[in-house]
Parts: sequence; structure tokens; C-alpha cells
Amino acid sequence: MYSTEEKILQPSKLSVIRDLFGTASCKERSVVNYDRFIPCRANNTWHTGFATIPEATRGIQAAKKNELLGESIEDVKTQCDERQTLTPVKNKNLFKYGTPTRESAKLQSSPYSLSPLSLSSQRLLRSPHKATRKISRIPFKVLDAPELQDDFYLNLVDWSMQNVLSVGLGSCVYLWSACTSQVTRLCDLSADGNAVTSVAWSERGHLVAVGTHHGYVTVWDVAVNKQVNKLQGHSARVGALAWNGDVLSSGSRDRLILQRDTRTPSTVPERKLVGHRQEVCGLKWSPDNQYLASGGNDNRLYVWNMQSLSPVQTYTDHLAAVKAIAWSPHHHGLLASGGGTADRCIRFWNTLTGQPMQYVDTGSQVCNLAWSKHSSELVSTHGYSQNQILVWKYPSLTQVAKLTGHSYRVLYLALSPDGEAIVTGAGDETLRFWNVFSKVRSQKETRSVLSLYTGIR
Repeated sequence: MYSTEEKILQPSKLSVIRDLFGTASCKERSVVNYDRFIPCRANNTWHTGFATIPEATRGIQAAKKNELLGESIEDVKTQCDERQTLTPVKNKNLFKYGTPTRESAKLQSSPYSLSPLSLSSQRLLRSPHKATRKISRIPFKVLDAPELQDDFYLNLVDWSMQNVLSVGLGSCVYLWSACTSQVTRLCDLSADGNAVTSVAWSERGHLVAVGTHHGYVTVWDVAVNKQVNKLQGHSARVGALAWNGDVLSSGSRDRLILQRDTRTPSTVPERKLVGHRQEVCGLKWSPDNQYLASGGNDNRLYVWNMQSLSPVQTYTDHLAAVKAIAWSPHHHGLLASGGGTADRCIRFWNTLTGQPMQYVDTGSQVCNLAWSKHSSELVSTHGYSQNQILVWKYPSLTQVAKLTGHSYRVLYLALSPDGEAIVTGAGDETLRFWNVFSKVRSQKETRSVLSLYTGIR
């Protein structure tokens, strides 16, 4: 039999839009020979919803378009761009009389062909289809995590840029190397009857902050396994941590958010952000490190900047605690948030204008959110009542995959440094590793030439 210490973080067995009558002027129509008069309706905008068909059936729909509407589509890719869905088809009349042109004659099928379809449709249906990305429904690794707390308001798992996982188990913090699978115990707070309530890696991955039940935060240098700072100030447990360079933000049950420089905590005055009326359970900095988003048990989502001690934006649409927060790395100012059991929704906010965007009802408690580093997708983990992991495509909000396996609420989530894998933790005392994101950047995504940050290396 293994002791409890020997089981920690050890591998576990698995249990087109079309103008019906054209927009050409009457002068242009006079060049073509017609056998009867057709009135010019240049001001009419009669459209069909042909370009809004689902992507999975575009091949069949394009073939129908060839046969019924006289198109000559040979490649679905030319019709797949979302930016072309509102572009009207030019110079296509419903009724047109005249001698066939050479171009149309080239598209005619062979007289010996037995197919009822035109040559364009035959080429279209024979063209290779884009392979759909398959996401494994089975985790590629499972680790035992005894004493991993089943508490919605805590954040006990984080993954560093050095590919090391930090996990808070009871009164201890353990480090697990994804490269060597080596397990190291970083600290033990049981001497003073304390417990770990949050962990967070610094951006470079050389420091890890540990929030405690007694309200103080310790900062550790993992290279030498030594505590380098102890930050006092909170009067209750610290459940949320977020780094911005050397500045550490901490959210507590005392409803305060404290921002402190870990290099000189005694000489530089702390910034105290007051706004939440109940426990702060979510903290995330924007990718440009200019804005801090905070969520609390008061159902509120706040956005703070570096200058003011009051929130610059307040969102109150959620009906339950807001723990799940994630800034998009692809769309500047786009913020996603998820609500608890009474809300169950993932909502998107344009923080540049302060306006709410679309939302989706997931059907269960939203515990965590994380965006893909390489494509416009995000993953969400859930609690009551389905305990599932969902992968979403943005902005269509279609489900790419649904992963199950945890028997308790999936309360913890961290993204690997390469952006391809995630690790999830639950009250069933297991950590599960999943491959959910692709490293290949989507072809539809284009970078703006106006962005100052995309060209800097």
C-alpha cells in the first residue's frame, strides 16, 4: 500500500446573397439581345440567405447553387470566407436571353457524360474536403491529487512558462515537472494550522505566489525552494492571484483587491481596490497588462486600470458568482466571463466601448475559462450538474468538443505553455491532461497592419 505522500501527483489509471433582378443600369442592358422587355429595378435589394448555410454542408449547397442558379463554383473555399457573406453577387439576372458565350460553352459537360450535373458541380464534389480537427475524448495523463479541495472560490492549479505545474493540496504546495515528471514539495503550512487557497506563477515562471487561508501571501523562488517575500494585508483567505510583471494582485474574502510590488513591498505603498461587496474569486490581467478584470461572489464583474482606485467599468448581467474570467489574446479588448450555478452563462464584453456582446447558456455552473493561444477558440470547465469540459469556437459559439471524465465539479484549469494542452482538477482528487487546441493558426484569422505589437520580435 502507498502512503498519502507517495500518491501525490503520481500517474493514475483511467476510469450568397443574390440580387434577383440584377443591379446593372438600363444602358448596360441595351447591349444584350433580349426577346422581351424586362424592367430595370436598380433600386431593389432582394437578397436570399444562401451564404448563411452551415459550413459542413457548403459543398452540397454550392452544387445546388450551380445547378439551380447557374453559378460556376468549383472551389468551396471561395465561398467560405465569413467576410463575403454580405457581398452581393454582381451582374447575375434571374432572366437573361441571348446567345451563349464561349465561357459558358467551356463549362458544358461532355456529350458522353452520364452525370446529370454540370462540369462545375462535378469538379466541386470531387475536390478534397478540409479535414476536421479531432479532439481526443480521453485524457492523455491522469495524476492523483489527494486533498485537492472541492471549493468553487479557490484557484489551486497553475502552469508556468517553464513547464512546471504548481498544485495546492491541503496545507502543501507541490511542483510537478511536465518534462521529467519529478514531484517536489515546495512548502508546508500545517505547522500554524494554515491551508493553501490559491497559487499563481509569475510571467517568467521563476516565482510562484501562494495565497493562504489566514490572509497572507508568500512568494517563493522555485530555483532554490526559498521564500523571498511574505505579504500581509488581508484579513481573510486569499482565493485569487494575478501577476503583472513584478506587481502581484490578490483578491480576498475580505472583499479587497491589493496590488503590491514584490521587489520592495515595505517601501512602495500598496494599491487598495475597493468595489466588491462579497468575496473576490477571479482576477485576470489583460494581455497588454493595462487592465485588471475581477469577479466576485456579488455577481459583479469589474474592470480596473492602473491609474484609478475605482473600477472604470462595471458589468452586472450575471446572476451568480463570477469566477471564470479570460481576456482574448486575438481580439483587443474582448473579455469573456462565466457565472455560477444560478447563471450558467458565458458572456462576452467589449471593454473598449463598455458594451455587452453575445452570450451562451451552457446549462451548468461555469468554473473556468481559457482562450487558445493560436486560434479563436476557448475552453470552459463546468460544475453542477454535468461536470464537463467544453471547447467553443468564437464568434459562432458552436461547440467543438465535449469532454467528460471527472466525477466532481471541474473547478481548476490551467493552459500549457505551448498552448496545446490543458490540465483540469476536480474534487475527485485527480488532475487530467487533455489535448484540446491546435498549434496551427486558423487561415481565416488575419492580423491587422495597424497593430503595433504583431511585428515586434
